[in-house]
Amino acid sequence: MAEQKATNVHWHEGDITRADREKLNGHKGATLWFTGLSGSGKSTVAVELEGKLFEMGVASYRLDGDNVRMGINKNLGFSAEDRAENIRRIGEVAKLFVDSGQIVLSSFVSPYRADRDAVRELHDAAGMDFIEVFVDCSLEAAESRDPKGLYKKARAGEIKNFTGIDDPYEAPEKPELHLHSDQQSLEEEVNLILELLRERGIISK
Repeated sequence: MAEQKATNVHWHEGDITRADREKLNGHKGATLWFTGLSGSGKSTVAVELEGKLFEMGVASYRLDGDNVRMGINKNLGFSAEDRAENIRRIGEVAKLFVDSGQIVLSSFVSPYRADRDAVRELHDAAGMDFIEVFVDCSLEAAESRDPKGLYKKARAGEIKNFTGIDDPYEAPEKPELHLHSDQQSLEEEVNLILELLRERGIISK
């Protein structure tokens, strides 16, 4: 699904660069890619971080798994092929936001390492920061939370291809940040992310 089908198309450069937009914003653009089991707390930490960044005057935008599947990716299911296309599209969307000078907060289970690595390579090729944040949580803890009742349905056989139950999750081998949401407070998690953003020179506040 990722092959180039349109012909006679050419990239049209504008006069305003990413550096110009970052200067206007007062910070660099970057993608923070939150990955982990369903119920691990990816969206929770992204929402909290978005609020902190907003208070700091930092331009950011959240891309959430369920939200995206209700729009741009509503034609995709949960097979390995559809998951790969889902992540590929989000990687391209995230790249556009980074080009606008914003910090992207992408929260996706994204269970397959190869799919996440492909998004990283896409950013690397464009000279963009890609920060993989592993929101680690035991399956037992995630299942006990079960905020959407998905684990219960998966255990009952009502949902197929559910990560952690009948589909695998390939944990990141070298994430930029490894959080333990079943051991750390939300405040601790957010502070660690902000510290990393400052260390990498993405924000200065």
